Amino acid sequence: MRKKNFGLGAMTAATLLAATSAQAGGLERGGYNIDLLFDPSDYVIDSSVTYVNPQRKLNNVQDTESADGIDTGRPSNGIRATEGYWVPRIGFKAGLGEAVDCMFDYSQPWGAHLNQGRNWVGANENIETKIKSNNYATTCSYSFDVGPGQLRIIGGGFYQEVSGFQDRLVFEMPTGASISGVGHLGLKGDGWGWRAGIAYEIEEYALRTSLVYNSAVDLDNITGTLDLTQVPGGVSPGITGLTHSVFGSASMPDSLELKFQTGVAPGWLVFGSVKWTDWSQLQSLPFCPTALRSAGCSTRTPTNPSNELTSLDLMYRDGWTISGGVGHKFNEQWSGAASLTWDRGVSTGIGTHTDTWTLGAGVSYTPTENIELRLSGALGVLTSGSSRQIVKDGRPYGQRASYDFDNDLVSAISTSLKVKF
Repeated sequence: MRKKNFGLGAMTAATLLAATSAQAGGLERGGYNIDLLFDPSDYVIDSSVTYVNPQRKLNNVQDTESADGIDTGRPSNGIRATEGYWVPRIGFKAGLGEAVDCMFDYSQPWGAHLNQGRNWVGANENIETKIKSNNYATTCSYSFDVGPGQLRIIGGGFYQEVSGFQDRLVFEMPTGASISGVGHLGLKGDGWGWRAGIAYEIEEYALRTSLVYNSAVDLDNITGTLDLTQVPGGVSPGITGLTHSVFGSASMPDSLELKFQTGVAPGWLVFGSVKWTDWSQLQSLPFCPTALRSAGCSTRTPTNPSNELTSLDLMYRDGWTISGGVGHKFNEQWSGAASLTWDRGVSTGIGTHTDTWTLGAGVSYTPTENIELRLSGALGVLTSGSSRQIVKDGRPYGQRASYDFDNDLVSAISTSLKVKF
């Protein structure tokens, strides 16, 4: 049997606060988390689910692309843009002898769901966009004595699936028309990634520091369809009124995260983390007819704009997330933690991903040495801003609609069950 860590080290206070990490910048949902790898038990099953409810609302919306014929009498204030979402995770960890640990987990690291609906001035920008992901990972570590503690070498790989769709109003149709004027883009892609890192632990002080790099996941063969059969063929002859097979490419971002925790008194622990995420990889993602694959349509090489049927314009910058908190073990059954997190917004003039500040709190109940129940919650502020047309490399982006947004609330709740044996 393995040694059990002192005080709060066994529970890792940061794992109580899953609710705070599910509303970060870009397309992040659950992100990557390998905390289970450090559990001192021989075998562990850990499952969790988090519900996040961002309440972003748009105001002063203007249709800035008059050619689409959108009715400017549509609502332009108080437009709810975001939908609540669930973030599941399940993992299994096994200790293989005294030095090797391995974990296998399923998660949904990326996602988005904007659903303003059709009845707003910016329907030409978006009716509904939804992105989801599945991530299957294996991560192992090898530990050996160094000084008063143990150094741990970490490595692993993961397979990732990403899919999604976007609906937007391409052309306003008169009341009673047989077609809706809505275009639908559906996409899917997959790829592989890897991770590597190191950690150093001193059991006596419940001290652990880790640095882990997660590689980018290249989605080199995104495929899908652009359905424009609900748009009159005369709007753009040869394009509208038809369904097109499309392709493109993108990279889900790489990241580097530093985590630290240490006991400061019997039963007390402080912890923190700093994470960089390369969201700037996601700029404008063009999609072209499959028939023109040889002509080039890539985010990695110059693209002929005349080949593009449509694009997803994100224009992100790199993200930074900084978190700190304190945990306390009240007795053998109850522990708690609280944290404050700042996430730097990744929007660069279009979109709503501004800075986020989040307060989180969690509690852990261990009725037996083999079972641990955790519950955490978070309340945060999505800071204010605006979205306007920007120009990059001589091309305009975000030119269909403009809008403002105030400080808005985001709330989350997370529950998990850990079984050790």
